[in-house]
Order: sequence, then C-alpha cells, then structure tokens
Amino acid sequence: MAYSTINKYSDHFNTKLFTGNASADNAITGVGFQPDWVWLKDRVGTNNHSLYDFVRGVTKALRTSTNGAETTTSGVTAFGADGFTVGDNAMGNAANAMVAWCWKAANGAGSSNTDGSITSTVSANTTAGFSIVSYTGTASTATVGHGLGVAPKMIIVKNLSSSENWGVWHTNLGEDEYLGLNQTNAQATNSAIWNSTYPTNSVFSIGNNARTGSSADFIAYCFAEVAGYSKMGKYLGNETSDNAFVYTGFKSSFILIKNYGAIDNWMLFDNKREGYNVDNDALHPNLNDAEQTDNEIDILSNGFKIRNSNQETGHNGHKYLYMAFGQPIISNSGVCATAR
Repeated sequence: MAYSTINKYSDHFNTKLFTGNASADNAITGVGFQPDWVWLKDRVGTNNHSLYDFVRGVTKALRTSTNGAETTTSGVTAFGADGFTVGDNAMGNAANAMVAWCWKAANGAGSSNTDGSITSTVSANTTAGFSIVSYTGTASTATVGHGLGVAPKMIIVKNLSSSENWGVWHTNLGEDEYLGLNQTNAQATNSAIWNSTYPTNSVFSIGNNARTGSSADFIAYCFAEVAGYSKMGKYLGNETSDNAFVYTGFKSSFILIKNYGAIDNWMLFDNKREGYNVDNDALHPNLNDAEQTDNEIDILSNGFKIRNSNQETGHNGHKYLYMAFGQPIISNSGVCATAR
C-alpha cells in the first residue's frame, strides 16, 4: 500500500537549519509560518541555548542552559511572516551551523485571560495545543489561565526577574513533583511549586516558590496533546541496543527526553540536523555544549526507537519522559499507518 505524508500541522512547528554570519539583520526564511516561539542553538560552538517569544518581545532572551534572568540581546530582532531575523549575538547568529525550533501560537503579543486568580496574557494555538503565558506572581498560591481549552500535559516556566531555576511539570509527574530544564536533577517534590494541584482545562496552579510564583514576572510555555501531531508520555529503558520502542502515531520532528528518576542530561533530537537513522545527534538543553555524535535513537514513521544503552536515554529499568512533535503518516485511504 502506498503512503503519503499529510502535513496537517506543518504550519504549527518546524525545525529550521541555517548558517549564521555573526552580523546584524540576518533574515532567516523558509520556516513556513510566522513563529511565535523560537529556540536557537549553535550546533558547533558552546553558546547557550536561547529562547525568544512574541509575547515577551524581540531581543528578550532566556537560556535553558542557565538559571539566569531574562536579558536583552541582539538575538531574534524581528518575527516575520516566513521566519525571523537574528542580530550579531553569538547565541542566535554565531558564524556556525545553527538550528532553530519554531512554534506558532496566535501570531500576536497575547490577550488578557482572566480564567485564573491571576490575570495572565496568553497567546494560544488551540489547534496545535500550544500557548505562551505571561503573568506576574503574587508570592502566594494562585491559578493562571493558559488558554488551551484542555489540560496541558507539559508546562515549562521561567522566572524572568532573577537567577532562578526553570520549573517543568510533565503529565507523568505527580502534582507536587517538578524538574528543572537547566538541571540534571531527578524529579523532586515541593508542594509550593504547583500548589499540589494538577492543571485543568483552563488553569494551572502555582504556589509561592520562586520557580513559579514569587513576586516576579514569569513566562510559561504550555503544551497539550494533539492526536497525530504531539505526544507527551514515558517509557522504560532496558540497557541494550535493541531498546524501547515508543509509539507516537506520527514521525517525529522534535523529541525531548529526560531520565526523570536519576541525575542525567536532557536530550533533544530532531529530524533535520542529520535526517536519517542512525545518525540522529543529540543536544543537551541544560548544557551549552555542541551537538554530540552518539547514535541514540531511530526516528520512525510511527514513533522512535532507542538504540543506545546509556543512562541518558535507555538504562535498564530507568524511567524516561518525553515530548514529541511531528506529522502523521496517512494511507491513501485515510487510515493511519503504523508501518516502520
């Protein structure tokens, strides 16, 4: 049977490769849509991962590989209809091979959301299950509207005002558990981070912890699961080269993995930087290092297969969480295919 790729969600996420030139006004096009969140990394050098979004505004950088506050840099200097423009800052435009992971929200600076006890500013793409949420904490328990209409399965939060670790919640963590995107730590427990409450269709909850709810400005990136496009789940490693197979129902364009029961790096893969099995090179969001060349995973038409026995992705009996985005493989008759 013949199969064809249906790019139903191709204008919601894309990985863009480009060569930086260390100069101002370097326009990067070919993304396919106006991105609202751009995550950049120098693939060769040791520049930090840097994140920019439309809600906070251009030149406002966050770094996943540190706990630093928001800084103003010449990273992303404009969001365009088919991409973005980078300046001469090395995090966004080093004279090296660069990668940009791009998400579409609502193509705007956001609108007021009063679903929570704190009024938030939200730019939400409910079709693709992604929202950018800006809010100011009150140093007390509160709820924050996320705009997705369904409960998010992953939330990434950063305190913009101080050197505070990132806060991450995933659907396979408990209501008191969290991770740090800039940290290698295993899951930890603190009721003051999510106020011992799971997110709902309209809000997520925060306590008085500096990761999520102190008297400071915060940004949150919220993700809901969309069948055929995104999935957040878990798997168990077995420490062999014939390791776990993770079914997602689509060929992944972006895969983020964390061993959440042990001290280990975050692992980030995509389908562009090498684009073929087994050479799918990892980057570490919690580090500023260049991409590694270990053969960690195969990206398949209906999921991904762990091909390494190391502790970062496939140690025996260890628990791993993941977040993946992609497009489904559909047969000519419209039936979802599971062929490898």
